[in-house]
Amino acid sequence: TDVLEEKDYRRIFGEVVKHEFTGIDYVTLYKEICGGNCEIHFSNDPKTILNYTDEVLIGSTHTRFSIKRLLKDEGAKVVLGLDDILNESINGSGYNEEFGLLGSNFASESKLKLFPRDGEEFVNAVQKKLVDKYNKEIEVMIYGDGAFKDPVGKIWELADPVVSPAHTKGLAGTPSELKIKYIADTDLKDMNTEEATAAMKEKINHKNKDLVGTDETLGTTPRRITDLLGSLCDLTSGSGDKGTPVILIQGYFDNFATE
Repeated sequence: TDVLEEKDYRRIFGEVVKHEFTGIDYVTLYKEICGGNCEIHFSNDPKTILNYTDEVLIGSTHTRFSIKRLLKDEGAKVVLGLDDILNESINGSGYNEEFGLLGSNFASESKLKLFPRDGEEFVNAVQKKLVDKYNKEIEVMIYGDGAFKDPVGKIWELADPVVSPAHTKGLAGTPSELKIKYIADTDLKDMNTEEATAAMKEKINHKNKDLVGTDETLGTTPRRITDLLGSLCDLTSGSGDKGTPVILIQGYFDNFATE
């Protein structure tokens, strides 16, 4: 509930506070970006900013809609998010009509690479080429950040507005999976290995498409397929110098009963 001024922050945390992973003091970095012509106030309550200004630019990605509503309800005169900047072309510039500056990457001192747009057309065209060449229905997705939280530094990896800005239709939805360990410890606990294996495969082959809320799924965490695959791809390709622009995943939709 406290609001800290920069002098309080420095007194409590130190004159140099380097990030555990990047080694950067972000308060210093942000002030340098502003040419020193800014004030920094620390608060966990977005409404605090209205004590200093009634014109607000929101840097948050995933909570931007609720914060916009909150500040407008509290009387802010102007409330914009990063998705409201460069959501249309300015003098021939690039743009992203849905996400604006969200998901952009630093390209040079004077340029940003914006989050991909027109992706559906691209992934469908790539899929068609793969079908034509290999006669196999290979799903295609564009991915950015994965969606996971680092267990050590506690940072939330997903800085992009979505994991996948575009994907083919076969990647829509969430997995519908049985919890093998739960079933093995309950329904199949009195069977021998051969019987239990056959029974498990039978259950998988005849499972309902929608298992949400059933005991057989206890312990599974249904997430969107694109979020799961995008996280796998991001962890594999990395964001540095691996030089891995394409990830091929095989067998993802196989399960214990697949022959």
